Amino acid sequence: MRAKITYAVTAAVLVVYFVLVGSRGVLLIQHGTALTVTFGVAVLILPFIGIWFLWKNTQFVQRANRLAAELEAEGGLPVDELKRTPAGRIDRDSADEVFARRKAETEDAPDDWRCWFRLAVAYHDARDTPRARKAMQRAIALHAGRPVNV
Repeated sequence: MRAKITYAVTAAVLVVYFVLVGSRGVLLIQHGTALTVTFGVAVLILPFIGIWFLWKNTQFVQRANRLAAELEAEGGLPVDELKRTPAGRIDRDSADEVFARRKAETEDAPDDWRCWFRLAVAYHDARDTPRARKAMQRAIALHAGRPVNV
């Protein structure tokens, strides 16, 4: 729940920032000189890129949450079997051991989105966020029946 609240607050702050930056871009364009119009257009492009990025990430999170809810309803969510340090951090060797099992499971059933979901969680636990995101994107694509890029 904390992650959802953090995401919502961050998204709201970004939207306010985009509005402020956009208004400055409009003011620059209204000034009317060649230089300010050029800068104004450049400044207006940044909020559009930011909004697009925020939208794509929000879609990704919503789709991943839907998969998690479906997997939970099936009783297929990965069990947290990781050892932790006294400070609460995940033990690296434990994460690597679980990752090896999840990878083997995914290699045995490469077209099963459930395996890719669990592999994404294992990548995340092993602190490999880029690969976790790619694995989750693959799980989402497989679930939706879309072609998957190899």
